[in-house]
Amino acid sequence: MIKNYLVIALRNLLKNKVYSLINIVGLAVGIAVTMLIGLWVWDELSYNKYHKNYDRIVQAWISQTFNGETGTGTAVSIPSVTEMATKYPADFRHTALASWNFGHLLANGDKKINKTGMWAQPSLPEMLGLKMIRGDYNALKNPGSVVICESLAKALFGDADPLNKALKLDIKKDVKVTGVYEDIPFNSNFNELYLILPWNDYLQAEGWVKEAQTQWGNHSFQWFAQVADHADIATVSRKIRDVEMPHAFSKTDKPQYLLHPMSRWHLYSDFKDGRNVGGRIQFVWLFGIIGAFVLLLACINFMNLSTARSEKRAKEVGIRKSIGSLKSQLIAQFLSESFLVVMFALVLAILIVLVSLPAFNGLAGKQVKFPFFYWQFWLVLIAFALFTGLVAGSYPAFYLSSFNPLSVLKGTFRVGKYSAVPRKVMVVLQFTVSITLIIGTIIVFQQIQHAKDRPVGYDRQGLLQINISPNLWGKYYPLRDDLLKTGAVYEMSESSSPTTGIYSNQIGFEWEGLEPGSVPLFGTIACTHDFGKTIGWKIVDGRDFSREFSTDTAAFILNESAVKLTGLKNIIGKTIRYNGKPRQVVGVIKDMVMQSPYEPAVPTIFMLNYEWASLINVKLTPGAPVEKALKKVEAVFRKHDPDSPFEFKFADDEYDAKFRSEEQIGKLARVFAVLAVFISCLGLFGLAAYTAEQRTKEIGIRKALGASVAQMWAMLSKEFVYLVIISCVIASPIALYFLSDWLDKYEYHIQLSWVVFVVAALLAVAITLLTVSFQAIKAALMNPVKSLRSE
Repeated sequence: MIKNYLVIALRNLLKNKVYSLINIVGLAVGIAVTMLIGLWVWDELSYNKYHKNYDRIVQAWISQTFNGETGTGTAVSIPSVTEMATKYPADFRHTALASWNFGHLLANGDKKINKTGMWAQPSLPEMLGLKMIRGDYNALKNPGSVVICESLAKALFGDADPLNKALKLDIKKDVKVTGVYEDIPFNSNFNELYLILPWNDYLQAEGWVKEAQTQWGNHSFQWFAQVADHADIATVSRKIRDVEMPHAFSKTDKPQYLLHPMSRWHLYSDFKDGRNVGGRIQFVWLFGIIGAFVLLLACINFMNLSTARSEKRAKEVGIRKSIGSLKSQLIAQFLSESFLVVMFALVLAILIVLVSLPAFNGLAGKQVKFPFFYWQFWLVLIAFALFTGLVAGSYPAFYLSSFNPLSVLKGTFRVGKYSAVPRKVMVVLQFTVSITLIIGTIIVFQQIQHAKDRPVGYDRQGLLQINISPNLWGKYYPLRDDLLKTGAVYEMSESSSPTTGIYSNQIGFEWEGLEPGSVPLFGTIACTHDFGKTIGWKIVDGRDFSREFSTDTAAFILNESAVKLTGLKNIIGKTIRYNGKPRQVVGVIKDMVMQSPYEPAVPTIFMLNYEWASLINVKLTPGAPVEKALKKVEAVFRKHDPDSPFEFKFADDEYDAKFRSEEQIGKLARVFAVLAVFISCLGLFGLAAYTAEQRTKEIGIRKALGASVAQMWAMLSKEFVYLVIISCVIASPIALYFLSDWLDKYEYHIQLSWVVFVVAALLAVAITLLTVSFQAIKAALMNPVKSLRSE
């Protein structure tokens, strides 16, 4: 019986090649899109699950209120987290203080590699469940040790055993490899952790870190913990919340800690006013919904074309029923056709996914692999295909099997006045989804461009950022002189932060008129005299730092936001005390976009300090060939620091990286919108072909009576255009609601314009006309003699 169903189903598919192709291709694209989205969603949901203690690991976050705003971040103080561990030891199985993931130069003879790693207490490898290939979890207990990842060990030592081998760290320190761990996968917050160094060595090497052990207000470190199996994370988080409150700077500071579980780091990382407000989880929901709708569009195509061609199958149904076929057998027959189409579409979809996965990974910034060897994936895929076949084939199966055989065989059967209504409703649903995606894609693109077009307050063109290596400390003037002599460099300076970030925020600033008890927070950047000239900042009042004024070592330059925060008028020449020492304001610069391009500029103070600087800024001579200029710059750096590789970043690239997340989401949405429109158009094309076929005789009569091709085209097209216009009316308020909510997350955002909705509507109508015009014009050009020959 089943074999008979499949043979008949295959014959019907081959008999109607065009409609079969439309169904199979439409479903294949829908399933492929859903599979790709499913792989993306799974990668997002499985973030950090590589770590075996994933559900028990937490990180300490702190909320503090400064300048009237509450911010939440991961920078904590040593005394606070130390008190957590000592006060509630039964609640934690492991705890580990750690630095940030800094760049380190490792050398094995002539092999020199720069990789990121952190200083951490010995329990971190075990807490993270790192898979040790060589050594064990005690590898960080001895001073002078280092634990490295497998790929770094391979790069430094080749196939030789790296255990107990010596390395030179950051040119100046000898370390010994005491452990090698398996590379951490891409979908982990620790995927760039290439090496781990002992925390006690950090204390000995850096005096400020040692001093920070007693400084409650020095929030410069990270703290990870594994909560004990018997303890509830939320309960422990409430216990440690106010551990720093007795040591707060002021009554308005209100430092409050929380334990943020690893399971929420990636998807729930956004905080507002000290409360978690989501994060990337919104995109998981968004793309999950898009995937479901795209698949629905493909299913609608199948249902529409199957029911539209019902008259062609009416006699078949009538004959089958008259010779004894049961309704259940007819339903099984039509469902078998549906499942056959889905199986063909599934095979094609898998091929599409395999071919497009590398491009998709590049677009999404992922390293997703096709799960060939996971039986769970294939089980889900087969269940998914059966569900799709059932959804797509159920309505046509029940609809076609319900025909009255007597009416069909007597020739009195008609599909009914309202039989086309469900098809029209489904076309409206298809284009409502497609138009909503089109509007969303346009708005996301406009928002990104709006932020990109925002004046940044400095010149990014040809600006290099280079980390200061130990060999370059104290060589500012010789290095600068040699760079300027090349003719390839316009200016050079040093700073404690790049132009694309603020590494330090400090309190301790006071001035006349400051409200008692207020503790303002400023971004604080140390720089050299030539910083302003190097980056091209814009002075709006006063002057730049100058070597002609020896007093500038005790001077400040403020950005406009910092001036606004002080509330001082005519601020040039005014005194601001910094940690009790008076500093004179000599200049005000235009706000620079150094943090998020979607947020207001951070109030920032610049000061001269050649010892604090950790970054070299090099401005290439405008108009000079970049490749030749870089070779000259590299030669100078190699002269002054032959032990370190010459590595740099363009400020342009670093600034563009701030848009990476939104651009990835925007590009993915654009691709899915195009595919959704493509699937909708496939169905529209099939319906247009069927409509033209059904109205062949009507068209012949109208042409015989003098109707023009243009009139025929308009007659056949207007019905579809009306449906798309209805879709535009429905899609617009839906898009308006969701996009307004999305834009409200950004303080610097566009205003929604009616123009976008009109453009989307016109685009949808144009696409519709292009889709149906081929069939409409083809039918209108047909010779009426052929269509009326049988009359």
